[in-house]
Formats: sequence, C-alpha cells, structure tokens
Amino acid sequence: MNDYMIRGTAFNGTVRAYGIRSTNLVEEARRRHDTFATASAALGRTMTASAMIGSMNKGDDTITVKIEGGGPIGAIVADADAHGNVRGYVSNPHVDFDLNDKGKLDVARAVGTSGTLSIIKDLGLKDYFTGEVPIVSGEISEDFTYYFANSEQVPSAVGAGVLVNPDHTIKAAGGFIIQIMPGATDETIDFIEKQIQSLPQISRLIEEGNAPEDILTRIFGEGQLKLLGESEVNFKCRCSRERLEQAISGLGVDEVAAMIEEDHGAEATCHFCNEVYQFTEDELREIKDKMNG
Repeated sequence: MNDYMIRGTAFNGTVRAYGIRSTNLVEEARRRHDTFATASAALGRTMTASAMIGSMNKGDDTITVKIEGGGPIGAIVADADAHGNVRGYVSNPHVDFDLNDKGKLDVARAVGTSGTLSIIKDLGLKDYFTGEVPIVSGEISEDFTYYFANSEQVPSAVGAGVLVNPDHTIKAAGGFIIQIMPGATDETIDFIEKQIQSLPQISRLIEEGNAPEDILTRIFGEGQLKLLGESEVNFKCRCSRERLEQAISGLGVDEVAAMIEEDHGAEATCHFCNEVYQFTEDELREIKDKMNG
C-alpha cells in the first residue's frame, strides 16, 4: 500500500486533524541508513510527525526538525515540505536496546531526556522562524505535543508509531495530529481526550489495515471527519551533484587543489539520504578552473 497523508476538520471546524500512513517512508529511511530497531522507531516517529507538520505549510515552504536529547542515538534531523516530501537521518543509526517495561522499543533511552526539540521554518523570507522546547519524555510524540502547546500555543495531541519486524525492516508506521481551534467546547475536548487515551497503538492499527481516515474516525466518531485534502508521502532528498559541486567550491581554491594533489579525487556523502558522490581529479580541476574564473 502506498503512503499518504490526509488533512481535515471535525466538530464544525473547531478541531483540525492530520493523519498519515508512513510505512514505506520509514522503511526507505531504514534501508538508506541501516538503522537498528530502536533507532528506526525514533527516526520513523520523527519523520512521520515532520511530514504532517510540513503539510501545514504552503507552496515551497519547508521545515527542519532537530531532536537532541543527549542519548546515544545523537541528533535526529528531518526535513519536510508541503507536498509530502520528507528526508531524515540519525547521528548513530546502530542503536538498539531490549524492550522497555511496557514491552515497547525503548525510544526514550535512545533519544535521551536532556536536550531540546527545535523546528526551523523556511517560509521563503529573509529570516527563518525557529521554535524550541525542552524534551519532556524522549518518546517523540509527547515532545511534539509539548512543542505545539508551548512554542505555537496550539493545544494539540500528536501520535506517531513504528512497528519493526524481527529482521529490522519496517512492518507498519503512521500517526496523527489533532489540534484544538478557537470555539471548541469543553465537551468536545474531553471527548477527544478520552478517545485518544483508549486508542490502540497507532502502528498496530496501521498493521491491521486501518487507513488514516479510519484512525481519525475512531477518535472523532462516525460522520465527524470532513476531509480537506490528501497527498502522497515520499522519501525525497534535495541533494544533487550540482549542490555538492557548489559545496566543494565553497571550500576555496587551496582546499580543492589539495584534493587534487593529495587525494587525487573526492568523495562526498549526503547526511540525509546516504547517497555517495565521487569526483575525479579532472572533475575537480574543472571546478577549480571555474573558481579561478
């Protein structure tokens, strides 16, 4: 099944909702970065939530999410745009632990609980908008929930889950974001809170074949969800050979000359997608000649 994401409202527009199936997205990230199970869950939850947050933007606006909790996994970074294109990586992909006392992957132990979650929004303006909050649990979903409430002052509930097979491939992944808008009644808020508390694991619901619409309907009840849009979700990196050439040019003539004379070429790897770019001596000479005008 293809990954996709939906946007909608409920309770006469007083609640905004996003739902996503991200199994293939997370599996592609796992494959590219060779993440172990716990690292896959941490990265997958982050990319799943980032995809939904990215869809809140318009046009070519993008967001970058960075989670640094002080744990052995290191930094988790994800980029997303308004069109469902997402990419991401973790500093240390080979992190894995035994299940925690709840029988789940111990994401909090991998991420850590002493650090920050930050979201940088590139809205095409001169300056970026950055929001940052302390990590409250290291479980990712709760940390995004805290971010919305404290950085953007939007009461929200964020759920993201990843189910990993014994061979470390991704069995199921998905999530939701529910946001309370002005005009929502206390009864509506209480109802949604109770529904979310009784909701099974998101990854299990996805595994059982539930679509994003089904999950949101379980939260809101039959007939409440009004769909506003749907989009595909894909792992897509913005790196290219041309971008790497520009980066090499930025190192300066002397550094490029050293690559030619000492290394007889250059190799560059994209953090986000692990794509490797090779540059021969002749190609480096061409870059150097362009730098010299």
